Amino acid sequence: MSTIQNISKKLLRAKGRCCKINIIVGISGASGAIYAIRLLEVLKSIPQVTTHLVMSKYAIKNIGIETDYSIERVVELANFTYDNGNLAARISSGSYITHATVIVPCSMKTLACISNGICDTLIARAADVALKESRKLIICPRETPLNSIHLENMLKLSKLGVKIIPPMPAFYNKPKSIEDILNHQAMKICDCLGIVNEIGRRWE
Repeated sequence: MSTIQNISKKLLRAKGRCCKINIIVGISGASGAIYAIRLLEVLKSIPQVTTHLVMSKYAIKNIGIETDYSIERVVELANFTYDNGNLAARISSGSYITHATVIVPCSMKTLACISNGICDTLIARAADVALKESRKLIICPRETPLNSIHLENMLKLSKLGVKIIPPMPAFYNKPKSIEDILNHQAMKICDCLGIVNEIGRRWE
């Protein structure tokens, strides 16, 4: 992929002063792990951001099936990486300060666990912590077609303030490559995180 260009370093600010931002990135077993990889690449380019990566076992499998990235390379994109079964990890506690949790892509199983408070994995627990601590939670659900259970789970979370950003490509920007589509999704996530950016082409 080409070098990320024109990413602003204007970030979330607390009381007018720039703060270090801890962002959890969870990759579940849904198709579309490349969306998370692109997001990690963008966040790695921003010195003020520290990323905490959690991958499910099927996310690891899908990365091998769907992308040309090795797991080692993906791990290198994050500042810290945790086993999805390690519920004793620091990000499982609300006393460890994080600013946002992004689950991309989010499988329907992971969505259901979060929606119903089932914290059987670190990804689900990190999302639950974000909810209970009133921190930003972004979910990028990947499934089609969606049934009523999927939609009800998303509606329940949306009512709690969770941002639902499904990976739906735009065509007003005339994408010419998969990279353009990935950049658009990364742009939308970063917008929601409060990170000023010019990752993708915007509506003019």
